[in-house]
Amino acid sequence: MSPPVYLSALGLVNGLGSGCETVRENLMAGAAEGLVREAGWLPAGHEPPGGVLVGRVRDALPPIPARLAASDDSRNNRLLLAALAGIAHEVEAALARFGRTRIGVVLGTSTSGIAEGEAAIAALDASGSMPLDFDYARQEIGAPARFLARYLGLAGPAWTVSTACTSSAKALVSARLLIGSGLCDAVLAGGVDSLCRLTVQGFTALESVSPERANPMSAHRRGINIGEAAALFLVTRDEAAVALTGCGESSDAHHVSAPDPEGHGAERAMRAALLDAGVTPGSIAYVNLHGTATRKNDEMESRVMARMFPQHPPCSSTKPLTGHTLGAAGATEAAFCWLALTDPLRRVPPHCWDGVADPELPALHLADGTTRLPATGRRIVMSNGFAFGGSNVSLILEDAP
Repeated sequence: MSPPVYLSALGLVNGLGSGCETVRENLMAGAAEGLVREAGWLPAGHEPPGGVLVGRVRDALPPIPARLAASDDSRNNRLLLAALAGIAHEVEAALARFGRTRIGVVLGTSTSGIAEGEAAIAALDASGSMPLDFDYARQEIGAPARFLARYLGLAGPAWTVSTACTSSAKALVSARLLIGSGLCDAVLAGGVDSLCRLTVQGFTALESVSPERANPMSAHRRGINIGEAAALFLVTRDEAAVALTGCGESSDAHHVSAPDPEGHGAERAMRAALLDAGVTPGSIAYVNLHGTATRKNDEMESRVMARMFPQHPPCSSTKPLTGHTLGAAGATEAAFCWLALTDPLRRVPPHCWDGVADPELPALHLADGTTRLPATGRRIVMSNGFAFGGSNVSLILEDAP
């Protein structure tokens, strides 16, 4: 067992809204207004009528300060600033207490500023030259952590993780290691991804995008919707309401884009997280599923859940409410666990689907709007992420004792 670290503060923005309370209420209500149809994501002749369903952040985003605008003006970084705004007071207090050399930044992303690169290439095609104000550094994969460190004037360790859908879950694992090793007293950890054509067209080419809202674990499931989001935790060793007590990682390298059908790597990550937290499968009160609503992920994940949890804890996929936020998914879904653990009503996110179970999948206890965490005792939850290339991460969060 490793010493726990605490998720002292949370800022987030996604298709459910901005800020913990707005997101919590929309999450628990199963609201999906952030999923909208937009045209122009796919080449002409390939887009369904009305456009593609995407998870869109609708709130106005903060501008990039003039001192950083030349190299860092991207929607990805503006999403990050929107999440940071929710924990600005706590971050300022950490800066005053620990100093700028003792605070690290670890973020996950898969798109960085690719959307700005797409716009620049479109301008090149139209005019024969790149826009004068375009800086390639905006789309480098390490840009988000560099930007946040520069914005706050931090001098501690700062890096970006890019392992597809596990990126920001791995950022939280890294944050715990930085604090446990004594290299940092606090870490800003999380993830950010913005909508761009690269991911929408890429997943469409893989036949993984659903024309309708994602329908995880259903016999009618057809794939994911792509979404955008940012989630940012202030991670410290100071006791707070929610602790990160267990982390498990594995890499099975079964296939570049398909999971091991039996989920052996996913199971190793989950068991490693349980061992790390010093708890048993029977202790888990809720599981946030990876739940992509693709044929192969749901087959694999339901088999692993059935093997791991014969007591059938409530579980749900939250991707039908936000879209799959890719590099931001791990931190966003850990944030949803944080919201459940701090909810006065003890609610857990409902599983939003059509209710038509796939008879070929093991049955799971899919949470509905009445599902609650236990009223007494330790409340321990798990959040899972399974990415391309067989990258698997499991996180365990619980109420601080």
